[in-house]
Amino acid sequence: MKIAVSGKGGVGKTTLSACLARNYANKGYKVIAVDADPDANLATALGIDYKKASGIVPLTDMKDLIEERTGAKPGGYGAFFKLNPKVDDIPQKIGIDVDGIRLLVAGTIKAGGSGCYCPENVLLKSLFRHLIINRDEVVILDMEAGIEHLGRGTCENMDMLIIVIEPGLRSIQTAMSVKKMSEDLGIRTLYVVVNKVRSPEEEKMIMENLNDFNVLGVLPYSDAVRESDLKNYSPCDEGSAFGKAVEKIALKINGFMVKD
Repeated sequence: MKIAVSGKGGVGKTTLSACLARNYANKGYKVIAVDADPDANLATALGIDYKKASGIVPLTDMKDLIEERTGAKPGGYGAFFKLNPKVDDIPQKIGIDVDGIRLLVAGTIKAGGSGCYCPENVLLKSLFRHLIINRDEVVILDMEAGIEHLGRGTCENMDMLIIVIEPGLRSIQTAMSVKKMSEDLGIRTLYVVVNKVRSPEEEKMIMENLNDFNVLGVLPYSDAVRESDLKNYSPCDEGSAFGKAVEKIALKINGFMVKD
């Protein structure tokens, strides 16, 4: 299973990514969780202390590794470099084990424009391709907020793209933009997860605006999840109402993968 999680900032995509990763790891799956968001909060969502998490160097900032693998210095436009660098050992080489989850902090391309053909971009896209096509683990990509990552073509081959939204028209508009770009890229399997729902009435209202989407699940608003962010512990308590809702989503994903 190769799952990308997207959505506008603040909707809870990193929380969902972390909780899905924990859910599958607890079931005995091998899991690679990739933080591809410039804000890089997946480590703390998985329970790593924020001081330790702030010291994790993203792959795109590892200049020596990038030069070793591509043959060119990062930022060196116009230079010759390898288009198929070695990446198969990177999950083990730079990944961090978090309770059975292999965490990779990928970083993102800082250069403007979707056509950045630089050593960093080549290494990152090669790694994503390897994780998606050649690995047998569950791979969960926590993508950057918004839709720019789709323009860079980082998740065309994923088994599933999940858009996380919250009650509100702006969030739904972002989902519609992601849906259109996904269709243009040929991404076949796209689902929505609705987060931070406070009442049945609120759920009904937002569902009425999601007729064009396949809804994977609904996550309740949780003071415990909010508190976990304030007190720096993982929000993925499987016994909570939020954890049970994540469990339902994980089971549905399993069912879809079996059908495929």
